[in-house]
Amino acid sequence: MSTKDELKDVRRVALALLARRDHSETEMCRKLQKKGFADDAIRHVLDEFIREKWLNNARFIEHYVAHRRGKGFGPLRIRGELLERGLSKELIDPCLKITDNAWLADVSEVFRKRFKNRMPHDLKTRAAQMRFLYSRGFTSEQIESVFT
Repeated sequence: MSTKDELKDVRRVALALLARRDHSETEMCRKLQKKGFADDAIRHVLDEFIREKWLNNARFIEHYVAHRRGKGFGPLRIRGELLERGLSKELIDPCLKITDNAWLADVSEVFRKRFKNRMPHDLKTRAAQMRFLYSRGFTSEQIESVFT
């Protein structure tokens, strides 16, 4: 079992991390493990933070999606990044709403900013523009909407 001092140290580090930004439970656990804290102390503190609603995966997903969407990234890329952070598809998908028409406005805005609304004159340019939008994480349907 963890000592009182260790729990205090884990709590202090975890609060400092949360003061900077929201974290997912898995992300917080990994960061605390990297600092060398015992797994049982980490679990105890994380359970406490979840009970107090200081650590909330659903809230983290909402904030993360809004932040990355604002940076011009599409739903597929954001979804992949959230999966890498240890979050489940069941939590991610309702918040992401990949088929939502609002993504069509987002992909158009990214296209406008990157290419100044210049439509391609040849297949090579079109392919390059499409690759860029794919790399940003937009779906085929969303990308096609820009070129129709």
